[in-house]
Amino acid sequence: MNVYIQSLILGIVQGLTELLPISSSAHLNLIPWIFNWEGLSESFDVALHFGTLLAIGLFFFKDWLELIKGGYNLAVKKEKSTEGRMFWFIVLATIPGGIIGFLLDHFLEDSLKHPLIIATALIVMGIILYVADKNCKSEISYNKMGLKETFLIGVSQALAFIPGVSRSGATMTMGRLLKVDRESVAKYSFMLSAPIVLAATIFKLSSFTLNLQFFIGVLASFLVGIAVIKFLMQYLKKGSFKIFAVYRVVVGLLVVLIYFLK
Repeated sequence: MNVYIQSLILGIVQGLTELLPISSSAHLNLIPWIFNWEGLSESFDVALHFGTLLAIGLFFFKDWLELIKGGYNLAVKKEKSTEGRMFWFIVLATIPGGIIGFLLDHFLEDSLKHPLIIATALIVMGIILYVADKNCKSEISYNKMGLKETFLIGVSQALAFIPGVSRSGATMTMGRLLKVDRESVAKYSFMLSAPIVLAATIFKLSSFTLNLQFFIGVLASFLVGIAVIKFLMQYLKKGSFKIFAVYRVVVGLLVVLIYFLK
């Protein structure tokens, strides 16, 4: 298949799966495996994540301005605000999740890309997400989240080093276990992912190949990412995570079937 069409498909897949709790790493590993495409280079994988980072930055642009302003005012002028508190909670929550995730990813990720491991992660995390979402009440809103909720959700994103778990899946599941309402945990999950993806992008910047393939992938993941964030934030006002949990289990079972048929 034409490399540009592959880039477009993978960009669309990244935009859809990075922001929903269904694991972009699983899909970006499984699709080349199923169709016998060449695997993604690490730099192109980061480039696709950069596209969804742009989507988060644009969609929550005003929120980020308020967070940064509030964080500055709290640190320098000692002016307390919800935005200032949340800014420093995000900073604090990013540190352990980022360090743990980076170390585990560096030493273990390549050994965890086996299709059956990915399928198992999809299924297990899907079941946990379903149980947590169904049984935990929605008692804490975004503005009421404290250090406990923000920090534990931040630590949970370290599990994203396992293809199939999903950063969004881990953080949204942890948030529901901590009784954060669905819309709030989705928003916090998006905001929390930005610093780590930005750091990864800067770290890999020198390895980017700025060709047509790169721009197709980034643009596709950006445009689809914008649509997905808008959809999810609206959907979670009344909907649950059940549909995503069921999807994870179904895809995991299909991967097992394909593996033994291949």
